[in-house]
Amino acid sequence: MSAAVDEKKVPEAEPYVADPERQSDKVGSLNGKGASDKQGGSLFSSVSGILGRYWKKVAQLVTFMVFTAWWIYGLVKYRHTAGKGWLIPTLVYIGVLVRLITLYIPATLFLRPVRWVWIRTAVKVHDMIPAPFRKPAAALVTVAAFLIGTFVPEETGDNTRANRAVSVFGLIVMMVILTATSRNWRLIPWHTVIGGMLTQFIVAVFVLRTKAGYDMFKFISDMARQLLGFSGEGLAFLTSDSVPAVGWFLTAVIPAIIFFIALVQMLYYVGFLQWFIRKLATFFFWSLRVSGAEAVVAAATPFIGQGESAMLIRPFMNDLTMSEIHQIMTCGFATIAGSVLVAYIGMGLNAQALVSSCIMSIPATLAVSKMRYPEMEEPLTAGKVEVPKNEEDEHTVNALHAFTNGSWFGLKIGATIVACLLTVIAFVGLVNGLLGWWGGYWGLSGENTLSLELLLGYILYPFTWLLGVPKQDVRAVGVLIGRKIIINEYAAFSWLVNEEPYKSMLPRSKLIATYACCGFGNIGSLGIQIGVLSQIAPRRSGDVVKVAVSALFCGILSTLTSASIAGMLFTDDMLQ
Repeated sequence: MSAAVDEKKVPEAEPYVADPERQSDKVGSLNGKGASDKQGGSLFSSVSGILGRYWKKVAQLVTFMVFTAWWIYGLVKYRHTAGKGWLIPTLVYIGVLVRLITLYIPATLFLRPVRWVWIRTAVKVHDMIPAPFRKPAAALVTVAAFLIGTFVPEETGDNTRANRAVSVFGLIVMMVILTATSRNWRLIPWHTVIGGMLTQFIVAVFVLRTKAGYDMFKFISDMARQLLGFSGEGLAFLTSDSVPAVGWFLTAVIPAIIFFIALVQMLYYVGFLQWFIRKLATFFFWSLRVSGAEAVVAAATPFIGQGESAMLIRPFMNDLTMSEIHQIMTCGFATIAGSVLVAYIGMGLNAQALVSSCIMSIPATLAVSKMRYPEMEEPLTAGKVEVPKNEEDEHTVNALHAFTNGSWFGLKIGATIVACLLTVIAFVGLVNGLLGWWGGYWGLSGENTLSLELLLGYILYPFTWLLGVPKQDVRAVGVLIGRKIIINEYAAFSWLVNEEPYKSMLPRSKLIATYACCGFGNIGSLGIQIGVLSQIAPRRSGDVVKVAVSALFCGILSTLTSASIAGMLFTDDMLQ
C-alpha cells in the first residue's frame, strides 16, 4: 500500500527522447529565444564567476590605484599648504603599500636582510662584551641617552637645566623606591627594566623633540578629536545642537565612550584590532622579554581600556602567575583608554601630551611592575604571543551585529562609570565635610580648609617637586595629583582646565601635571579592576585582591615616570 502511494507521489523521470514532437519543440526553442537567453546567462555567469574568483585581487588593485593617485595629488597640490604637508599622507601610503605587498610576498623576505645586518652588527657587539658586564653596559648606555637628551638642548623660559636635573633625580628616586620595596630585588629582570625605561625615553624624545614625531602624534590626536565630534553628532540628534557644547561629563565623555566601544567591537570582529595588537605585542614580547599574556594586555590597554584588555587573555586567566596578574592590573592603572582620551582632548588639554603619555606608559608599566613584583614562577604563555578568539564572536552574525552589540556594551560601561563617579565623589564629599568640620575647630578655613586633597597635596609635595615642577606651583600640582588619586583623572583635568590657580600656572607645570594625571590610578578604578577580573576568573579573585593595592601604587608611579621624563624633555614648542 505504501509502495503504491510512493509511486503516485513521485513522477517518473522523463526519457531523453520520449516524444519526437515534444523533443523537436524543445530543440526549436533552444534555437530561438531560449538559445539567446542561455547564451546571455552563460556570459553573465562567466563574468560573475570571474569576479567571484578574483574580487579580492580586483579590490586590492583598485585600492592601490586610488591611494597612489591620492598620494601623488596630495604631494603636488598640498605639499606647501599649512596643516596638510607631505609626511602624514606619505606614511599612510607606505602603510597601505606595505600591507598590499605583504599579501603576496612574505614579510620575512624583507626582514631577512634586516636580521642579517642586526646579527652582524648589534649582536656582534653584544657578544664581544663579557657576560657579567652586559647588563651594566646596557645600563650605562641608557643613562647616557637620558643625560644627553636632557642636558644638551638649550634652555628656554622655565625649561632650565636645573629643572631638568630635578626631573632626572626624581626618576632615580622612584627607581630606588621600587628596588627597595621589591618582593625580591635579586630576581628583578634588569633587561626588562632597562629596555622598558629606554623605550619610554625614546618614544618621548621622538614625540617631544622631533618634528616628525610631533606631527605624527598631532595627526593621531586630531583624528581623536574627530571621533569625539562624531559622537557629538549622535548626541545632537537625540537632544539638540546646543547640548554637545555644554561640556558636562555626561554629555562630553559618556557618548564618546559608547561610540568608541562600539567601534572597537566592530574592529575586533573583522580582525583588525587583533592584528594590530599582535604586532605591537610582539615587539614588547621580544624586546623586553615578558610573557605573551603580559605583552598582549600591555599593548591593548591604551586602546580598549583596563577591563576590556583583560578579556583578550580570558582563556589564560586561571593559569596566570601572581606577577602576571600584578602586571595586568598595573597596566590598567597606568594609562587611560582611547574611549576617554578623545573626550579629554575635547576638554582643551594638550593632545600630544595625552596621546604620547598613553604610548609611553606601555613600556613603563612593564619596567615598574617587574621591579616591584618580579616573576618567580614559569608563565604559561612564555615564548608565545597569542590573542585568543572572542567567544562572543561565535554568536555574532556580521560586523553590523558586532557594532550594535558594542553599543549596548558601551552603554553598560558608561552607566557603570557614571554610577561609580557619583558614589565615589559623593563619598569624598562626605569625608571632606567631616574633615572640614573637625578642622574648623583648629582654625583651618578658606583656602586651608582641611580636606583629603589638602592632605595629599602636602604628602605628595616632595614627589611633585621631584617631577621638576617649578617651586611656585609644587603645592598646587600636588593637590591636583591627590584629587586624581582620590576621585579620578577627569576631576583633576577639570580643575586643570577651568580652575585657578591651575589656569595661570607656568606652562612647564601645566604640562607635567597633564602627564602626572593621565592614568586610571585612583581608588574608584581599584574597585572596578577587582570586580572585572574577579568576574573573568572567579577562581583567582583572592589573588587579584592580594596584589591590587601594590598594582595601584605601581600604576601611579608609572604615570609619574612619564611626567618626570616630560620634565626632562620639555620645550616651548609643546605649549599648544
